[in-house]
Amino acid sequence: VQLQASGGGLVQAGGSLRLSCAASGSIMSINVMGWYRQAPGKRRELVAVISSGGSTDYSDSVKGRFTISRDSAKNTQYLQMNSLKLEDTGVYYCSEDHVQRWGPPVRYWGQGTQVTVSS
Repeated sequence: VQLQASGGGLVQAGGSLRLSCAASGSIMSINVMGWYRQAPGKRRELVAVISSGGSTDYSDSVKGRFTISRDSAKNTQYLQMNSLKLEDTGVYYCSEDHVQRWGPPVRYWGQGTQVTVSS
C-alpha cells in the first residue's frame, strides 16, 4: 500500500489550500484516516482525523478553519485548509489505518507535502 499526498504549496496568510491523499495497492478497507503536521524543530502533531463512519475530530488550533473529508470509493482523503495562519506552516503527512485479513490494522504514512504560509 502506498499513500500519495499532494496539494501543498506556498500561500499567503488568510488563504486556502486543499490537500489530497490517495491510497493505492492491495486495500481491503480503511478505518481511520488522518492528517498530521510537523513544523521545523517541533514534534509531529495530529491535525485532523476521520473515521470510516465519517466522524471527525480536529486539534484545537485548526477547529473551524480546516475540514477533513474522505471519498471511500476512491480511497482518498482531503484536508481543506482555510484562513491559513503563519503557524500552519509545516510538512503535512497523511496517515491511514488499513484493515488486514489477519491481525490488527496497519498504519501507513504518506511522504509528506510542504505547506508554507507567508505574511
